[in-house]
Amino acid sequence: MLDLSKERIVVTGGAGFLGKYVQAELRRAGAMPESILVPTIEQYDLTREADVARMYDTMKPTVVIHLAAEVGGIGANRENPGRFFYANMAMGLHLIEHARLRSLRKFVQVGTICAYPKFTPVPFREEDLWAGYPEETNAPYGIAKKALLVMLQAYRQQYGFNGIYLLPVNLYGPGDNFDLQSSHVIPALIRKFVEAKRQNLPQVEVWGTGSASREFFYVEDCARGLVMATQNYDAPEPVNLGAGFEITIRDLAEKIRHLTGYQGTIVWDASKPDGQPRRCLDVSRAKALFGFEARMPFDEGLRRTIEWYCRREQ
Repeated sequence: MLDLSKERIVVTGGAGFLGKYVQAELRRAGAMPESILVPTIEQYDLTREADVARMYDTMKPTVVIHLAAEVGGIGANRENPGRFFYANMAMGLHLIEHARLRSLRKFVQVGTICAYPKFTPVPFREEDLWAGYPEETNAPYGIAKKALLVMLQAYRQQYGFNGIYLLPVNLYGPGDNFDLQSSHVIPALIRKFVEAKRQNLPQVEVWGTGSASREFFYVEDCARGLVMATQNYDAPEPVNLGAGFEITIRDLAEKIRHLTGYQGTIVWDASKPDGQPRRCLDVSRAKALFGFEARMPFDEGLRRTIEWYCRREQ
């Protein structure tokens, strides 16, 4: 077991949504607050190798948890496929190579469920990761992230470098991104229904048909899983992190409509894409290898997220 109290831990993306929860979980798990280091985009552009090298030389970590990513919902992925591929590939490439050159104790790479094939059998098992091409709207992002799994496995084989790869499913929770241009489905729906209720609008338009399904993972649970893996997992195989359930977007929209108290109707814009048809993980590997299970009931997690957003908007 990795004793976090003795490590200097860089958390890329540590100032972001998941990163703030990971910082808190690291402290709970024994890491010294002064040894949790967060490179900001103002200090270091991690897509640039010179900045990555300078970050390592300045912060001198022994462990890196790489959360930083350029990512968004279906709309953002359609508009920025080249940028999303380049930025995510470049960050991981430079961070892993320079971690190897400095003989870091451990590198934790956070991957993406977008890396799975479009028609992966449900529930998604890690063994199916290479069984087809990802869903087209987010394939560049997903493939860039999946290439980093190959890099870590190759570096382990050739150099004995200890890098692990974790695949969290769609996150949600207090502190999420509620910008309608770049947000994921839960914060986007919460914002739409809350605003429609305040403005007394008769209907809310939602992208797609509502038939696609998704699994949603409370951000605090995810942070706990990442830290448990950082402490206790040291093997090359990728590991899913999730809650192990799925819900259709149609049922999700109705649930959020009810929890926000919106009384109007939902109109589905079928001209917009649904994305991957289904998304739900087999999470048995995480439980078997390092004892992780999600705890937050979905309705309770949604309620907390809605309350956080409404407080922020008051």
